[in-house]
Order: sequence, then structure tokens, then C-alpha cells
Amino acid sequence: MPLDGSPYICNMIQFDRFQLSNGLRVLVQEDKSTPMAVVNVLYDVGARDEDPEKTGFAHLFEHLMFGGSVNIPVYDEPLQQAGGENNAYTTNDLTNYYCQLPAENIETAFWLESDRMLSLAFSKKSLEVQRKVVCEEFKEHYINKPYGDVWHKMRELTYTTHPYRWMTIGASLSHIENATLEDVKSFFFKHYTPCNAILVVAGNVSTEQVKELAEKWFGPIPAGEKYNRNLPVEPKQTAPRAQEVKANVPLDALYKCWHIYPRTDMRYYVADLITEILSGGGSSRLYQSLVKEKQLFSNIECYHLGSTDAGLLTIEGKLVKGVDMKVAEAAVQEELVKLQQEGISQRELEKVKNKTESMIAFEDMSIMSRAASLAMYELLGDADLINKELERYQAVTAEQLQEECKIIFDENNSNTLYYYSQN
Repeated sequence: MPLDGSPYICNMIQFDRFQLSNGLRVLVQEDKSTPMAVVNVLYDVGARDEDPEKTGFAHLFEHLMFGGSVNIPVYDEPLQQAGGENNAYTTNDLTNYYCQLPAENIETAFWLESDRMLSLAFSKKSLEVQRKVVCEEFKEHYINKPYGDVWHKMRELTYTTHPYRWMTIGASLSHIENATLEDVKSFFFKHYTPCNAILVVAGNVSTEQVKELAEKWFGPIPAGEKYNRNLPVEPKQTAPRAQEVKANVPLDALYKCWHIYPRTDMRYYVADLITEILSGGGSSRLYQSLVKEKQLFSNIECYHLGSTDAGLLTIEGKLVKGVDMKVAEAAVQEELVKLQQEGISQRELEKVKNKTESMIAFEDMSIMSRAASLAMYELLGDADLINKELERYQAVTAEQLQEECKIIFDENNSNTLYYYSQN
């Protein structure tokens, strides 16, 4: 319950669900309070599904899918004429495309999304254009940018077996540079099929209308072969790992990672609240102690990656110039030991639960966020998780939290990157 003792008020998000004969799962979330509609297509493919020798393909496809399909040479033009906007993102776990437009023009979005699922235009020209864009992105953000290689190095350090060991952009620039048209076609027909996709429509629509449009535009597309994931499991880490890096960056930085739980594990919610206690704003423990009081870090944060399979909890911070790395690391460790030994008060726990409730409520206000959340929860196996998440956070106890701190922040589960400035 909130600090004032009043009960939580959580509006259940109502939605309908059906499936086409070709395996496409469809969810509809009606909201008559808006004149807009969102069409969200999630493909169950991410960087973890790539060949270790051909990485970066899921992200490359995020770009290729806007390069036009057989019947629609330029994706953006018809959508803009219909008053719409669109975007996409790729993670290690999934690829998500979404567009928002006036509900009266929703059929335009069905036409566009179904055509590129059915018949993406594969051409050497399109591949070359998008390859160049992705290669430039790789260089700009991960090679030439200060600290840009941190997560390449950290993933290689923390994962020995699971394909989370490379980033969504890819493990190596050469993998995209050497991608052939045949490689690209093969990846597309393996993953971008109705039976490997989830369509969510939210906004000023009706379920009957969406059924009719889904059957009309997506129904005729061949199902494809269901991709069954069989990924290697990351073994339990049994000894600490560390790496030193020296680079042309303005400040020394400390990065520490610990393995945590898969997204559907109930302990995931405990780990999520731990990150809030340590780093959820100006009153959080790490900020108050290490930035404000001891002035060891110019900034410090704690977060996790929210990945579907077993992920990472991270603490990262830029050191104040002149502060010794070992002193800064010892101060971080002191805060973690305090959590392990003393736990947290009920009041502090309720505070982070209240903040979490506010964040969930705020996200649910946007039909675009609702559509993306429904798609993700459906992918996890239960779309109704959108209504159950808050209960799971509320069920976390101070005792569970203290116990998980002892398990997660075990020295043998730690991975540390010491990033030194050459200046």
C-alpha cells in the first residue's frame, strides 16, 4: 500500500486476443478516448538468434524493412500522407515496428506492414544503402565515441556461452560489411513470418474491425516455419572477472556487472527494486553517499537490461578527477555490504514500490506504450502480465530483497571493467 495507507488504484487494461490460421497472434486494445490508433508488429527475433559469425543482422533488418517492399517502393510516403509516423527498435531479444496514425486511416498501416512481411524488396542497392548506414552507426557510436566500446567489452567479459555476449549492433563491423544478399534473404525467411510475429492494434478501433483488416491483409501470407529457439545456457559464474582498459576519455569510469534472473522469474522483480533503491533518483543510496557526501563520483547509476533470458545488473559511474579507482570501488562495495547486512526499512521499500507504480501508470497512459507492452508480454507467454506486474512488485518483501542482495552481489558473480583515462 502507499505510504498514506490508501489502497492502490490500478485500472485493468482490457484487450482481446485471437489468432489467424497462419499463426499470426493479434491483440486489440480499444480506447475510444483518442482519435488515434497504433499498429505494432513485433517479430520474435533479436541479436541472440544470430549466427556468431554473422551478427548484427536483426539490427540491419530494422533498417532494411524501411527500404520498401515489392508493391510499396517507399514505406514512409503513404504513411505520411495518411497523417502517420513510425519507428522501430531492435534488442537482443526482439524486433519491434510501430506506427501511429489517425484511426480513420488505419488500413494504410495494415497495408504497409503486411506488404513488407509478405514481400520485402531485396536488392543489392537497398542492401548497400542500409549497410552503409549501419556501418556508419557502428563507427559513430561504438568505435569513435568516448566509452563507446564499454558494452562490447563488458558483454564479452560477462557472457562466455550465451549469445548475449554480443551487442545488437553486432560483434564486429566486418559481419555487416561482409553480409551478402543471400545471407540477408535467408535470415528474413527464417524469422519475419506470421507464425513468428505478434500484431497489436490499440486506440480508437473495434475488435471486429481489426479482425476484418487482419484477415484481409495478413491472412493470405504463408505461415512460414516456426522458429524454435534452442540457445546455449550461460553457466553459473564461479569466480570474479576483471579487465582494465585505457582510452582517450575525459574521466576514469568504473563498471560492475552481476548476473541476475530471466524476465519471467519472480526474482526479477526483486532485482528491479534493488536497482531503484541503489540508484532511483537524487535520494537513492549511491547518489547520496558517493556523489553528494563522499564526492567520489560525478555521476553513478544502477540498472539492469530487462532481457528475456538471464540478464545483468549494472553499476556504472564516472569518477571525480583525481579519485583513486580502488577507493571508488571500495566505496561502492561498502554500500552493497550495507544492503546485505542491514537490509532496508519498510518505509524505503514502500517508497520505491510507489515510484514503480507511478512509472507503470505513466507508461500505460500512451497507446503506443500500451501496444508495445502487450506485444512484449504476449511474447513472454502471457499478455495479461500487463495487469499483473504491479502485484508482483507489491509482493516483494524487505527480507527477500536483503536475501537477493546476498546472492546477486556475491564476489564470485562479479564482473568489473576499470576504464582509465589516458589524459
